[in-house]
Amino acid sequence: MDWYPLKLTTNIQRYTFGERVIPERLGKHGLPSGRIAETWEVSDYKDKTGTVVNGSLAGRTLHELTLAYPNELVGQGWQGSHFPLLSKFIDASLMLPVHLHADDETARILHNEPNGKTEAWHILWAAPGATVLAGLKAEFTKEQLFEAFVACDYDSVLVRHSIQAGDTVYVPAGILHSFGPDTLVFEIQQTSNLAQSVMPTDLYGNKYSQQEWYINIHAALDELKNHYQPRPNSGLKLQSAANVRIFGCASQYFALEHWILNESHLEPSHPRRCLILSNVGNVVQLEFNSGIEHLEQGESCILPAAIGEVRVVPEHQANLIACYVPDLQQDVIKPLQAAGYDQQQIQKLGELTN
Repeated sequence: MDWYPLKLTTNIQRYTFGERVIPERLGKHGLPSGRIAETWEVSDYKDKTGTVVNGSLAGRTLHELTLAYPNELVGQGWQGSHFPLLSKFIDASLMLPVHLHADDETARILHNEPNGKTEAWHILWAAPGATVLAGLKAEFTKEQLFEAFVACDYDSVLVRHSIQAGDTVYVPAGILHSFGPDTLVFEIQQTSNLAQSVMPTDLYGNKYSQQEWYINIHAALDELKNHYQPRPNSGLKLQSAANVRIFGCASQYFALEHWILNESHLEPSHPRRCLILSNVGNVVQLEFNSGIEHLEQGESCILPAAIGEVRVVPEHQANLIACYVPDLQQDVIKPLQAAGYDQQQIQKLGELTN
């Protein structure tokens, strides 16, 4: 098969924290009217798996293709029940719920799902004064946390950080977090939608009964972890002539890079891994062995593992987010060390030990 960049249908979530930032500020086309909190760009999560909309594989789902062609699509030797990454744009015009996600062990034992959800946020736009909440300020008892959440006094127990466009925040599973208002985010995550919220309302603004709310808080406290302190990171830059790659975060689950392209970039063949590309700027042309594809502003695609070399050609300065499941030593640590970064700087990108 001649592999090519795969574009997928977008799954839209209309949660109450979103408004119209994704079409109006990001410039993503083809979206319906009304509130749009999230667009799931690349997804193989249960009934929200994307369907290919371009080329010879149009009409087939990402789930179908992942199971039928794991080596060619995801990467040589890959095994799994679904595509490993989920990417989305998030409009946090209002504050997101304070919540956390199960880790892999908790997902398997408590929820009968194959994995949990570690995630990272790349800040595309943030109004002056915008912040994120992530991680606990100190060691608290469950009773102290429960009292804070019932009082909706999140700042008494959670760390608040200022953010700006270009920051990346790596958030392991089990860490309590939120962001917004007035923020536009690209999120990369494990393929999961498990979440425990401590808020008195659901994602659509419906109020829980006191009993339901308290049950939810206790469920979140049971899954809470405090092993990692998320912090906004401006990233580590690799310069190549007129182009820049900025490593925003990295772990065993994913790496995220921000590419600023002023001239053509040749992405080498990666038989052991695929690549998600999301365009957050001007249109680019993707040239590959069997043809040409264009990636418009706000569009995403998968470059399959078997696609071979792909040349990314910008018409004007281009801004792309590139995500993949890395070999940490080969893809992240070695190139950054070669550029002169020390171990301490590299470790700040995330969890770089399995």
